[in-house]
Amino acid sequence: MMKKPKARDRILETAARLFHERGYSEVGINEIIEKAETAKATFYQHFPSKQSLCAAWLEAVHQRSDLQREGILQGPGTAIEKIDAYFEGLGSFLRENDFRGCPYSNTGAVIDEECACLHQKIEEHKIAIRNFFRHLAGQFAHSERRAREVGDALFLLFSGATVEAQNLRSLWPVEAARRSAREICEKESATAST
Repeated sequence: MMKKPKARDRILETAARLFHERGYSEVGINEIIEKAETAKATFYQHFPSKQSLCAAWLEAVHQRSDLQREGILQGPGTAIEKIDAYFEGLGSFLRENDFRGCPYSNTGAVIDEECACLHQKIEEHKIAIRNFFRHLAGQFAHSERRAREVGDALFLLFSGATVEAQNLRSLWPVEAARRSAREICEKESATAST
């Protein structure tokens, strides 16, 4: 007989699935409690609010994403190949998740200014991706300033592709952004080596 996951894990796994499938604003605490097969008191023992539960979910997603980026940074290939691989991974993520898009952007679109801890999680995640691109661009850009500019352009291509792929339920925005990213990187690399 398989052991039932601990209550906190069940709540977090249930919320993760529901928030991802339908969005933060469309999921209520009572539904999470029911589907996690837990008591209301147990829910509040682990998470004082729906917002704190969402923050825990976003933190878990961020940690997995950080590990993925670290794996790319430590893996083989040039900086440009690593950037290309990250765009390729975006396409796989969107396809596997039925074009649900970015959990952070989706959450940010439905919360108000009173959700400060969620805004902070969203900002931390987006900054980490931006810094990832800046770091890689620093390996071929001809100056620190250009590394920041190229990194920011790559971040915006990545973010825009994510949103439009979700809106259109198609991978062509990711593929177009990936080509543009490669062109930007190759042009910058060629400029730096002349």
